[in-house]
Amino acid sequence: MGRVVLEGCAVVTMDAQRHEYASGHVVVDGHRIVAVGPGSAPLQDDDSAQVEHARRVDARGCLATPGLVNTHHHLYQWLTRGMAVDDTLFDWLTALYPVWAGIDAESVAVAAQAALARLARTGCTTTTDHHYVFPHDSGDIFAAEVEAAATVGLRFHPSRGSMDLGRSSGGLPPDTIVEDIDAALTATAAAIEKYHDPSPEARVRVAVAPCSPFSVTGELLTRSAELARAYGVRLHTHLAETADELDFCREQFGCTPTEYAERTGWLGDDVWLAHAVHLDDAAIRSIAGSGTSVAHCPSSNARLGAGICRTRDLRDAGVPVGLGVDGAASNEATSLLEEVRHALLFARAVGGPRALAVRDALEMATVEGARVLGRQDDLGSLASGKLADIALWRLDTLDHADIADPVAALVLGPPPPLELLLVHGRPVVERDAVVTVDEGHLVPKVTAARAALLERAGVRR
Repeated sequence: MGRVVLEGCAVVTMDAQRHEYASGHVVVDGHRIVAVGPGSAPLQDDDSAQVEHARRVDARGCLATPGLVNTHHHLYQWLTRGMAVDDTLFDWLTALYPVWAGIDAESVAVAAQAALARLARTGCTTTTDHHYVFPHDSGDIFAAEVEAAATVGLRFHPSRGSMDLGRSSGGLPPDTIVEDIDAALTATAAAIEKYHDPSPEARVRVAVAPCSPFSVTGELLTRSAELARAYGVRLHTHLAETADELDFCREQFGCTPTEYAERTGWLGDDVWLAHAVHLDDAAIRSIAGSGTSVAHCPSSNARLGAGICRTRDLRDAGVPVGLGVDGAASNEATSLLEEVRHALLFARAVGGPRALAVRDALEMATVEGARVLGRQDDLGSLASGKLADIALWRLDTLDHADIADPVAALVLGPPPPLELLLVHGRPVVERDAVVTVDEGHLVPKVTAARAALLERAGVRR
């Protein structure tokens, strides 16, 4: 890693003052940003040889933004795209759980590489993953995902999930893919000890993530929260995604999903909740008052007919709201940039044209996403000292060249070509192509892994 100089581009910093430059520069040295500002990059006098050998990028016609942060995903679902396309969440899960019961470390490795490469091409530099399906004798699935992220080159926040409430006990998942509580917690602790890096420059951080109120017992929720806090890691789960879940919690627990989360220790400034669609005013007050964050997944929520998150109300209450693509089985596009546009449009569809501004939407994908993951000190904005996770978008093509405001062009226009994507100062995408893996070689691997998975499940293709 050397010095990289981006010059001549529009720059949206998302720093504390929200500085923007119509023509500016970003300078990277190693894995950190060392300069951001208007005009040409300043001359460096600390090491003339290093300056001479810097990579200089003529970024005229481009927009530099912080790399996008994906706060909710299920990488393994890449192998089951295009299935159960007209089902509600509970019917969709009922259809797909038996298929997912056949995954193993080998198939997940292929799925994860494909899904991560796709994320990279949509501007994502940091992604989470919520993995909770661990069939018996399936190998080390968690390790396969961590290795895939290292291969593609994205910064990775995997969440070790779990399920212990099988169908025979009133839950949705088949009994064959639920875990014993002690076994799940032991495996979660092992994942934290092996992979979690608490340092400011971390490439991998692990979270604790039992799946949902309808697939997890109260004991597993409570003990998982205790485990996470003992290790000082973050907590993640699905909550209040659908009306069915609302009914389930009222019938089973006599309360709303948010009240149940509070009862089991799942509200706090170390918690982020996926979806949070079905919230009443009291729930928003509880989430805001506890410092809990939300991962908003507009495309997946629309695909499953779950509803629209109350983004404006959550933001007004002070809740950090990031964006998530969710799994590819409920969002076949898996484009993080597309989530920015959909978050804006859906908020305006229910709340009017001022419900969300274009810069609010981009903020959720960058600095707010970093805040959701507890990485706001080092990620989510372009500023001297921050980690060099940068997206450079080409806006001088026919699709965008006549839109004067580059943020409006990026958010409202069609997805632009990604000229360059740096993660930790290293190129992952150049000229709209992933350079760390060969996507062409991935295609037959994905096709074969999907065919084998469906064959094991007895599903006709």
